[in-house]
Amino acid sequence: MSILSGIIPPVLTPFHADGSLDLESLDTLVEHLVSGGVHGLFVLGSSGQVAYLTDEERDTVVQRVIAKADDRVPVVVGTADLTARRILAHARRAQAQGAAAIVVTAPLYALNNAAEIADHFRIIAAGVDIPLIAYDVPVRGPAKLGRDMLVQLGREGVIAGVKDSSGDDVAFRRLVDANRAAGSPLSISTGHEVMCDGMLLVGAEGCVPGLANVDPAGYVRLHDAAQRGDWEAARDEQDRINRLFEIAFVPQGRSGDAGGIGAFKAACAALGVIASGTMPAPIEALSGEEVAGVEAIVREVGLL
Repeated sequence: MSILSGIIPPVLTPFHADGSLDLESLDTLVEHLVSGGVHGLFVLGSSGQVAYLTDEERDTVVQRVIAKADDRVPVVVGTADLTARRILAHARRAQAQGAAAIVVTAPLYALNNAAEIADHFRIIAAGVDIPLIAYDVPVRGPAKLGRDMLVQLGREGVIAGVKDSSGDDVAFRRLVDANRAAGSPLSISTGHEVMCDGMLLVGAEGCVPGLANVDPAGYVRLHDAAQRGDWEAARDEQDRINRLFEIAFVPQGRSGDAGGIGAFKAACAALGVIASGTMPAPIEALSGEEVAGVEAIVREVGLL
């Protein structure tokens, strides 16, 4: 199996009411995920709210998750930052802490062209000894990563895979096809919660769904069905998961960082997996009718 094969949840980062890391809840969450049968863990991604963490907090999260995972599953670590030098510093610390791979975005805030973005990945890859996964998340970066650039970087051995969180299904299929035509130098995963079955069908090796924090076992059942070629069972499980994903639409009028992640945290709190749905400042946690709405959906799909 490649580093991106299977179900690899992007781990939520729990907080106390005072804004400090809730490490006890993080331990419980990791155990919930590993016990649910997941194939790996991705820390410090968008669902992990990496943008709100200090460098010290990043290191603490990585150390804690790797220790709790205890070699049962690989842990890949997000390194999002502005430019290559800053990302490389995060990447080297992650490697020293035992990360199985690093996940790297395009430069943020900096205005780079395609050639400079490609060199950005080359610089980082040359500075570490663990695999580099390109993170295509254009909603949080300057642009979507180009298909031809990704395949070329795969051919060069610069990147081992791509985590596609673009939501662009056509571009995803074109990347899968181009990768296959090039001899499959890349392992490709999707962050698409509601299309995991379809993405596996067209050639994804794995899924990195934020909703798997709530229902890891459901996504593992979906993946297992796909692996044995039972696409009807995979679709049925995806349909059930999609009913659960309605929790993301309960919050209304909230920011992009508040709604979906807030709903995932509220659901995990309802299940007793984490102590609370607290969000990092200035984001407010879901409350009142929002929490009740999330809990009703979680109960409706049979998790409560």
